[in-house]
Amino acid sequence: MSLFERSGMSVAILDLQLRVLETNTAFFQQFGRLSTDVRGHGFCEFLHPSVRQHMLRQFARLTMGGRARLTERVVAIRPDGTTFAGELTGLAVPGDSAQIKTVVVLMRAERSKNDNPVIVDPYRTLTDLDAKILEGVAAGIPTVQLATKLYLSRQGVEYHVSAMLRKFKVPNRAALVAKAYAVGIFSVDCWPPAALPEYVK
Repeated sequence: MSLFERSGMSVAILDLQLRVLETNTAFFQQFGRLSTDVRGHGFCEFLHPSVRQHMLRQFARLTMGGRARLTERVVAIRPDGTTFAGELTGLAVPGDSAQIKTVVVLMRAERSKNDNPVIVDPYRTLTDLDAKILEGVAAGIPTVQLATKLYLSRQGVEYHVSAMLRKFKVPNRAALVAKAYAVGIFSVDCWPPAALPEYVK
């Protein structure tokens, strides 16, 4: 740990259920959390919703011995809702019996002028209908086809799209989809796009 303390790299040691056993000081500083907010919690809770499912799958392969190491670019969340990106490396550490015993996670935040975008706040959750319309727009489904699929008029779809443009403060559909990905409404590794349950009322 002392070597990593000097490097400024965040380090977390996880059990096989991906719960945090131990971290270094840089982890608390980078993630903006206290030790009581971290130890015993699932590591993926500290990642942006858009990457959680993907990283859970990657960690599962690591803990089951399918690979010894993983390297991924991820986005993490601080308690104030700001985010930061960085490269995460996970290492499977075997015990005496050669079975995987723990996972060591190393992460260094990227320095960027675009850091710290605010994630979706509770007031920006979507209704089930809005989520379906947003998914359709993101998948490139034409308005008329989307209206038929959802038993709405074309004007009904346009009304909901316009309301979401105002809600997310974006000028057009392309920006709306980009914002949905940026704030974590859509998972980064899912096609067709599907809104994550935590953002749907």
